[in-house]
Amino acid sequence: MTAQAQTAPTILRRKQVEARTGLARSTIYQHIRAGTFPAPISLGAKSVGWIEAEVNAWLEARIDDSRKT
Repeated sequence: MTAQAQTAPTILRRKQVEARTGLARSTIYQHIRAGTFPAPISLGAKSVGWIEAEVNAWLEARIDDSRKT
């Protein structure tokens, strides 16, 4: 029987999400309210983060949308 190694999801903080997407903080939260960007998860009383895989999927979808003819 082989053991599968499970990797923990990577969490991105807001500054990292801004750098990765090129979006400003206010734009990110506008997209979240509109339901067009992944919602953050709570990391504590005053901190949130985004799951990297969800942000990457959002970016890939934007790339695919922009490449459609």
